[in-house]
Amino acid sequence: MAAVGGHPAQGGGTGKESAPIEFRNAVEALAGTRLRPEVQLSSAPAPRRLAPFAYALTATVEVDGEELADGRLVLLHDPAGQQAWHGDFRVVTMTRAELEPEMAGDPMLAEVGWAWLTDALQAHGAGYAEPSGTVTHAASHYFGGLAERAASTEIEIRASWTPADGRFDRHLAAWGDLLCICAGLPPAVPAPLSLPDVPSLGGVVPMPARRRPRSH
Repeated sequence: MAAVGGHPAQGGGTGKESAPIEFRNAVEALAGTRLRPEVQLSSAPAPRRLAPFAYALTATVEVDGEELADGRLVLLHDPAGQQAWHGDFRVVTMTRAELEPEMAGDPMLAEVGWAWLTDALQAHGAGYAEPSGTVTHAASHYFGGLAERAASTEIEIRASWTPADGRFDRHLAAWGDLLCICAGLPPAVPAPLSLPDVPSLGGVVPMPARRRPRSH
């Protein structure tokens, strides 16, 4: 099992001791979260203009030495709250993985990608509100000097939501599961069939990921 490491990164150049207790507790909750062994986490510089306080992590999903997915999670905190958030915390994530080329033409790929996120949150019992985001998928074909490369398809899920329960560990665990699902691994817990007022494609079988190291 993997645990979160690193330290909080705050905007405005303030030190950890000056951060609100709510933010410090949230970071400690993330630091104590245990994730699947395939997920490798590390701390990262946090953005300084989105909120007074922020904490950032990057992650990769590795199986047998191969990197199958990567992403970034940022926890934002504004003690005064922000109207768009409808709260004083916000989780912002980016998840990216390479899929089999035949997935590029699937008309439901975007909807399925978003369902992976909402199902993961629901399955881990992470209460959330005001979700927003995009699902982007693109196919790449190579020509000329690059013609020997195989065609590739990449999916990228950018999402943000307001934690509604204070259980930040559950939100990180759900995001870690999303990374693994995008990488073609089965979810850690079964996806729920549905919850009231929450659209879902529960029970969707993960699409196969390309089993080779990602090129950068």
